[in-house]
Amino acid sequence: MGKLVLPNLQGKQMGQVIVTLTVTNRIDQVLAQRGFISPEEVRSYILDNVLVDTIATLLCLPASIISQLGLVQGGEAQVETAAGVQQGRIFRDVELSIGERQGTFDCLELTEVPYALLGLTPMEVLGLESRP
Repeated sequence: MGKLVLPNLQGKQMGQVIVTLTVTNRIDQVLAQRGFISPEEVRSYILDNVLVDTIATLLCLPASIISQLGLVQGGEAQVETAAGVQQGRIFRDVELSIGERQGTFDCLELTEVPYALLGLTPMEVLGLESRP
């Protein structure tokens, strides 16, 4: 498994792109569609001011959001950060919606920052481009 690369999270850069997106527990959605839980029980969260970062590979969410969504851990990965290589946890089945576009992705847990990052892979899958 290759390393996931996270940017230096210290400073914001000129020309940065900020988006609003919705993250939802995909397993909850399926359970609601099949009548096991009510639609109101589907855990979902709107994130404003998400930094689009084409250096990051995945959708990256803070631990607090992952906990609120009740996501299931799917593995670990070596993550390269400004502080060096660290072990990071990967969580499964996040439904990501930006405008009318949506898809289901894995996400990387961010433990040291309180904000989310939208990486290159989900942007490409959803057909979005980053233009500073």
